[in-house]
Amino acid sequence: MRISPQQHITLEEVTQFLYREARLQDEHQYDAWESLWTDDGVYWVPANGDDIDPEKVMSIIYDNRSRISLRIRQFKTGKRYSQEPASRLRRIVSNVELLDDDGTQLVVACNVIIFESHANRGDTVWAARNEYTLRRHTNGLRMARKKVMLVNNDKALPTMAFLV
Repeated sequence: MRISPQQHITLEEVTQFLYREARLQDEHQYDAWESLWTDDGVYWVPANGDDIDPEKVMSIIYDNRSRISLRIRQFKTGKRYSQEPASRLRRIVSNVELLDDDGTQLVVACNVIIFESHANRGDTVWAARNEYTLRRHTNGLRMARKKVMLVNNDKALPTMAFLV
């Protein structure tokens, strides 16, 4: 259920939501992370540029809501060998901007640096600009769309076996 459009969401509330999402991913709390999504959520990590049409051009990830759930179930099987042992992760979220607010949903963006340390693959630093479409719900903000534009998505990338 959505909250009244008259209820104002502050930039601080948006920022705290983004911090929480980052923490849940870093700590591999994927059930809690999944609960942040709307039923029609879309999770998109473009390849070969930022403004491509994901329906026509290959993406690194282009998941609808059921595919997000499947991806999480696969992580939990213990058969995701690329994540055995699980990567140690930390994200730095910055430059949070509110781009649009039509009263029912918000478009926000931020910069993200992700440090990944993996026992078998060593350390990798990922940089991205994330764009979110967030909807107001009675139990807080929820993600209807997350687009992760990796800075180097036009190059061959090392294995990314975690959720960016």
